[in-house]
Amino acid sequence: MEKLTGLKKIKTAVFISGVGSNLKNIIKFSKLKKSPISIDLVVSNTNLAKGLKYADQFKIKKKIFNSKNFIETEKIILILLRKEKIKFICLAGFMKILSKGFIKKFDGKIINIHPSLLPKYKGLNTHSRAIKNKDIFAGCTVHYVTEKLDSGKVVMQKKIKIAASDNSISLSKKILKQEHKLYPAAIMKIFN
Repeated sequence: MEKLTGLKKIKTAVFISGVGSNLKNIIKFSKLKKSPISIDLVVSNTNLAKGLKYADQFKIKKKIFNSKNFIETEKIILILLRKEKIKFICLAGFMKILSKGFIKKFDGKIINIHPSLLPKYKGLNTHSRAIKNKDIFAGCTVHYVTEKLDSGKVVMQKKIKIAASDNSISLSKKILKQEHKLYPAAIMKIFN
C-alpha cells in the first residue's frame, strides 16, 4: 500500500447494505488529522440501507445500485470509482459478493470487516455458530478482499470472551463495539 505523502488523504469509497454503524465510524475517523483516508463516496446495493443517512449527514456523494444483474452493475460502479479517483474501498456490511474481475481491478485495495475470528465462520450467522459450537472466544477481523469469500490476508483481529449468558444478539452487540475500534486501527496499520 502506498505511503502517505504530506497531508494528501487517500480517496476512499465505503460499500454498505445495512444500518451503517461502521460507515459512520469510518467517516468520523476519516475526519481526524491523523487519518490516512478521506471518504469521498458511499455505494449501496439497496435504497433501504439505513446507513445512507450518514452520507447525507456528512455531505458525502452516494450512489445506490439496486439491480438484479450485479455483474453489469459492477461495470458502472468501476466507471464511477475511476471518475471519483477512488484508490481504496472499505466494505462495511456490504451484502453482495464482488466478482473476480472487480476485485482484480482493485487488487490489494479492498478491505472488509467480518464478525468472526477468521478463518473460523466465514459467511453468515457467525455469532450463533460460535455459541452453538461452545467457543470460548469470538471476535472480528479486518481482511483484504480476494475472490474467495472471507479468505483474504488478515490485517487485524480483535478477540473477546464469550460470556455464558451471551446469545447471538448480545454477542453481536459486543463484537460491533470492537469492530468500531478495529476498522480504524486496521486502516492506520495498512497506510503506516
